[in-house]
Amino acid sequence: MEQTKIGVTGATGQLGRKVITHLKQSIPAGQIVALVRDPEKAKDLGVEVRTLDYTNPELISLALKGLSKVLLISSSEIGKRFGQHKNVIDEAKRAGVPFVAYTSILRADTSTLPLAPEHKLTEEYLKASGLTYALLRNGWYIENYTSSLGNTIKAGAVYGSAGDGKISAATRSDYAKAAVKVLTTEGHDNKAYELGGYSFTLTEYAAEISRLSGKDIKYINLPADEYAKVLEEQAGFPAPMARMFAEIDLDIAKGELETDAGTLEKLAGGSLSTLEDSIKEALHTI
Repeated sequence: MEQTKIGVTGATGQLGRKVITHLKQSIPAGQIVALVRDPEKAKDLGVEVRTLDYTNPELISLALKGLSKVLLISSSEIGKRFGQHKNVIDEAKRAGVPFVAYTSILRADTSTLPLAPEHKLTEEYLKASGLTYALLRNGWYIENYTSSLGNTIKAGAVYGSAGDGKISAATRSDYAKAAVKVLTTEGHDNKAYELGGYSFTLTEYAAEISRLSGKDIKYINLPADEYAKVLEEQAGFPAPMARMFAEIDLDIAKGELETDAGTLEKLAGGSLSTLEDSIKEALHTI
């Protein structure tokens, strides 16, 4: 009987590395293939490495040969994602890959988030391909906030335009555990999973930073155009990206990144990391 082999695209990225780590705890390393643009960066993963560039169908075809399942981690190139994902789906079908799981975004089919359209197009294309699939509709990463915790503490404030909107964020590690469950167990064919963690507002986030750091941190809610300026001037975001993240906050205010944590909790195999856990971890790195 031929050995099952699971490939993970973007395996040297922030999510991909965690998927590889959790996969190695679930199945033998010899059954895991890291699909990466730069193999040099994957030498420490301890699994087979193949070169895969989302823009190069010939390389994709070679990389997917003989794989039983593929986790297609969405490209980081906003605006170019769908074409890149299409290349992988086309070559997966051509290579006879039986199952493709895709990391999408919360409620991709109805979401008003500016990031959603490319995910929606990818989902539709994957469904129409005839491949067996699973849609991992990941909500926000807690690290989107905690990675800049040092700057937040220096500024004495969390800025945003999200109002009292709740964010069901979870750690990349928790989303990775869910992906591994879908890749290594049965019963996930043609399913879509809405995934998110324990919900909080940015006011609650600021209060938790204050409690754990001993610093007085407030949440300052700004009009979207003013928040975009803060992202440009203080965080160094390019203007288009700053505007996009300000728009995302307006969608957060409407509940676009809130969901029940139960599905992620179940797939991840237990309780998720809390906001407190994540802030404590980030404080250790400052």
